[in-house]
Amino acid sequence: MRRLPLLTAAATLSAALLSGCGGHASTTPQHSPAVSGSAVAAYDDAVSTPQPDSVYPQHGHAEVDALHYELHLTWNGTTLSGEESLEFRASRASARISLDLGSALTPGAVMLDGTPVESSHTGDTLTLAHPVEADTRHTLSLSYTGTAQPVPDPSRRSDVQPLGLTRTPEGGLWTMQEPYGAFTWYAVNDTPSDKALYDVRITVPAGMVGISNGTLVEGPSGSTTTTTRWHSSAPMASYLTTLAVGRYTPTHATSASGVPLTYWVPTDDQQPLKDLEKTPDLLAWLEKRLGPYPFDSLSMVIVPAESSMETQTTLTLGDLPDDYSADTLLHEMAHQWYGDLVTPADWSDVWMNEGMATYLQLTWTDEAWDRSPGDSLSDFGLFEAEDRRKAGPPGDYKPDHFADDNVYAGPALMWDRVRRRVGDTEFWKLVRDWPAARSGTSVTRADYLSWLSTQSGVDLQPLMTRWLMSPTSPK
Repeated sequence: MRRLPLLTAAATLSAALLSGCGGHASTTPQHSPAVSGSAVAAYDDAVSTPQPDSVYPQHGHAEVDALHYELHLTWNGTTLSGEESLEFRASRASARISLDLGSALTPGAVMLDGTPVESSHTGDTLTLAHPVEADTRHTLSLSYTGTAQPVPDPSRRSDVQPLGLTRTPEGGLWTMQEPYGAFTWYAVNDTPSDKALYDVRITVPAGMVGISNGTLVEGPSGSTTTTTRWHSSAPMASYLTTLAVGRYTPTHATSASGVPLTYWVPTDDQQPLKDLEKTPDLLAWLEKRLGPYPFDSLSMVIVPAESSMETQTTLTLGDLPDDYSADTLLHEMAHQWYGDLVTPADWSDVWMNEGMATYLQLTWTDEAWDRSPGDSLSDFGLFEAEDRRKAGPPGDYKPDHFADDNVYAGPALMWDRVRRRVGDTEFWKLVRDWPAARSGTSVTRADYLSWLSTQSGVDLQPLMTRWLMSPTSPK
């Protein structure tokens, strides 16, 4: 998620600084061959170790390790209907199976391994009264129908709206769901410690198009309705999934490194396109520091929100100019390495995502505006002590202050202290090597800090723990 807009200069970077973006843009649809779910039948890449979340334990279920979601979604402008097949591993023996499913969605018959099973739906929890043995694999199938009903967010930020699936006045849809809320549109183990693979088919009224994560492998097609199909080839945490429905016109491009790019902009408002077309240069800047872009494609979709979100491979961007400005785009793209490719296993470690994305964003801002290195970080850190006092330490924040400035500014300053401790060459090597070292996984704080100390040859744990856990700003 993007930070609060404290550096307004970066949000209005002139086109002259980013002229000559690499890649060729066109409005001609370019589709990849269809991908069958059976192509990844084993789903071994998605094996996770789900754990109860320390900040938001009311969501997620440790007995379920989701491996692959296949979602067939139909939206008629007022009602969402879904047919879902979930391949999962029982991560431990349990007398029952539970998933998160929004109270506004009514499930139909539920089947486990092809056999109907008794289930109950209470609040936002779907429970199957069926025992499972540890490390066994199963297929859960269900249908459901309901309305788009978001849920309250645990945040004090002015630019964050209710979480989950939201209906637009024109009859479209959009969603942002950090730290939770995917359960408002499908049955899910809604916790960052459980990553899974996805195939999503979306059918919507003619004239609209349904957009999700990954690569568009089929459509848009149809006369009375429009259907698209999306395939995600890399494991993904549920908070990083996205769904958008509206009247969109796609523009296609390719980065200098060969990454397929697609910009989904509202047909009746093409203003954001000029900013989105800066993507190739911004991506090249990140690849120089972080290594090759880690996924098959990169898309962006504009929605009527007041913030932006690093949803995996398909960024979900608000429709205000600051939501798709150059520094916001770079921040959300940085998350594709820090947050998406490697995800914190617990929400107490959202600083893993936001601290590095902010540090990279401010480093880029200095370069783009020809400022002295560190100037933007100094400006952004002016209020760090107050942020920490208000919301708590970055590694132990108040649960009702999710994604406040304290998890952006303090960790960004911390990374600068790490850089000073280990030196520039070693620091940027650590920054580049970490996403590759834990690619496709959800990680703990202990693992991260231990890896950094081992790789650098410097015990960084006291320094980083002080910055993450101290109730007052370290000197």
